[in-house]
Amino acid sequence: MTALKCKAAFGVVMRTFSDRALAIQPTGVRKMFDLAGDDVISFGLGEPDFQPPSIAIEAFHQAMLNGRNKYTTTAGLPALRAKIAESWADYQSGLDENNVCMTMSGTNALLNLFMTLVNPGENVLLPEPYFPLYGPDARLVGGEGKYYPCLFENEFIPQVADLEALVDENTVAVLYNFPSNPTGGTLNPEQRDELLAFAQKHDLWIISDEVYDRIVFEGEHVSFMGTGYEKVMVVNSFSKTFAMTGWRIGYIISTNVEAMKQVIKIQYYISACSNDAMQYAVLEAMNSANDYPSMMAAEFQQRCNLIVDRLNAMPGVQCHRPKGAIYVFPKVDVPGMTSEEVAMELLKDGVLCSPGSAFGPSGEGHLRFAYTISQEDISRGMDKVEATLKRLQG
Repeated sequence: MTALKCKAAFGVVMRTFSDRALAIQPTGVRKMFDLAGDDVISFGLGEPDFQPPSIAIEAFHQAMLNGRNKYTTTAGLPALRAKIAESWADYQSGLDENNVCMTMSGTNALLNLFMTLVNPGENVLLPEPYFPLYGPDARLVGGEGKYYPCLFENEFIPQVADLEALVDENTVAVLYNFPSNPTGGTLNPEQRDELLAFAQKHDLWIISDEVYDRIVFEGEHVSFMGTGYEKVMVVNSFSKTFAMTGWRIGYIISTNVEAMKQVIKIQYYISACSNDAMQYAVLEAMNSANDYPSMMAAEFQQRCNLIVDRLNAMPGVQCHRPKGAIYVFPKVDVPGMTSEEVAMELLKDGVLCSPGSAFGPSGEGHLRFAYTISQEDISRGMDKVEATLKRLQG
């Protein structure tokens, strides 16, 4: 009798996979993407349709030729970390490389912070609609995500009363994401200060996901960095602002040096270190192409205005005009149909977008469109969306 049969005969249940693996499901965004053919107009994934600055690509190549193909320190290239710290000087003076840890993308940075800050049985307040990795990250470390609403009627800005209704003795952190994926929502300083005061009142860590900080259309980015609160941990990435999604490089920055020591320790056990040559390429981009994000943001603003105007001209559609990021999150009223059903009908007609329900229950009744395609393709896509909605609305 085999060991498996023997254990089964004595009533021993054989475990196959961990509970954490079984608790995680594929995201609804990827589900739609996997169903799409090659001939669709894609408003699906939030990936800029630009290439990284050419000077960064050349620097990447040259760094490899120069032998930069080895392990780096866990925290990353000191010169790059110092440059990143310097780039935040308008928000916070006195930062240096000790305040920065390089990560393999913003996604890696998020998981690192959940591992650093959250114990099993503790909870984190998370926005909804949400970036789909937040809740699973909480579960992966044995914690729980408790979701606060970011509603259309409030231009997707959370209300302190809703946060107060969720916080309890097991809450250790609150995560804010501005500019927001999926809603495009942005903060003004007064709104930021209200959310900051809530976290201070309850002595919570703030995990601030600011990966779209340089894709802002009106005024300056409003950050939680530089507020004087020592429990702020900022996540950032070069994926969106320098069109380096496939490079997988980001960072964590904080004024709290003791917290950063823990972050760096955890980072070793996640990935040991970031890519050697790539860090030299990113440093070159920051030194020689620092206006690149502004160039992309100017084009994204034109696309944003185009898609918002087209959507708001359609019956049954209401769309805020975002002030940042690369998404619109309109309310779409098709009686008797869910957002996923509407998205599937659009896909049949040649347009890929994401159903609002992929970003949590409060996303129902919405669709997410990423305006990461040309203005010509946006116009063609909106023609198809308008025709499909007219058909569905009868």
